[in-house]
Amino acid sequence: MNKENYNVIGVMSGTSLDGIDLAHIIFTKKNEKWEFQILESETIAYTESWIQTLKSAVGFSKKDLEKLDIDYTALLGKSINTFIEKHQLQSLDAVCSHGHTILHQPQNGITLQIGNLPEIATLVNQNVVCNFRVQDVAMGGQGAPLVPIGDRILFSNYDYCLNLGGFSNVSFEEHGRRIAFDISPVNTVLNFYANGMQLNFDDKGQIAASGKVNLDLLKALNAIDYYTQNYPKSLGFEFVKEIILPLMENHHIAIEDKMYTFVEHIAMQTEAALPKKNGSILITGGGAYNDFLIEKIRLYLPEMTIFIPEKKILEFKEALIFALLGVLKLRHEINVLASVTGAEKDHSSGFVYFCEIR
Repeated sequence: MNKENYNVIGVMSGTSLDGIDLAHIIFTKKNEKWEFQILESETIAYTESWIQTLKSAVGFSKKDLEKLDIDYTALLGKSINTFIEKHQLQSLDAVCSHGHTILHQPQNGITLQIGNLPEIATLVNQNVVCNFRVQDVAMGGQGAPLVPIGDRILFSNYDYCLNLGGFSNVSFEEHGRRIAFDISPVNTVLNFYANGMQLNFDDKGQIAASGKVNLDLLKALNAIDYYTQNYPKSLGFEFVKEIILPLMENHHIAIEDKMYTFVEHIAMQTEAALPKKNGSILITGGGAYNDFLIEKIRLYLPEMTIFIPEKKILEFKEALIFALLGVLKLRHEINVLASVTGAEKDHSSGFVYFCEIR
């Protein structure tokens, strides 16, 4: 399906559990350069029941995970249909969906994104491109991060692209190769403590800003082995559940102090992860709304020019890029970079399910 224009929907659900991000996007390829326009976009929030289920699913049995996959595929199908009907979308080339990550243990050859069952194409009555990570893990890669090829194609005018979501990840060019990796947890931890105060999140980082740094906790966080590992490397919720939260809970200090200290930790690890401490950096994801976190990153990177884009790119960049990955898959073009994931070679990843009746 090689042509100049593509009319697609990008669908993403991240580890911060904000909801299902949907974006209607037009891609155009002119003179070997891709351009995009994000049209309609919205986040369909999860119910409290779904939030609790997705949080606890990492511990589910194989049988329970199979049932969850079926149920979540139905939820995803309903959400996509609602989006299509609400905005009266027609003549779509494909729905390009990431699904929701439940398990991510590439060192064990395991990654599971639910919502990618073949039935999704029938449920939404559209061609669907999905399940982008499993092929990379089978080829010896981390299966993550996958966004960097989109950073290279769509946002090459920035030295760095930093996403602050459930986890932070960065991508950049180094000696003609795209390099990318997960830096640290972000909203998976900050939201955990905000939830403990009956809040969905820490608005603008005000709670964290009211605390103070705990040097013992900060030192312990910075000493975690992951931060000394070479890339390619990636993180899953297992890392938060098994390493970060137990460490933080062993420090009996105020929640505000835990959050302040973790923000400090995020900023320190961000600075440490960047080989060049000046230039330009594009920051997206929900963490870009955390003024206290952005202030801390500016403090640790005083020579870096920080750009926070307009709302549609800020909130829907990952949906945008998974839409691009789907388009590249339809064109049988490379959409995963071995320099990023550590796979044996660059490749075109994802499953394509064609809808027979449209």
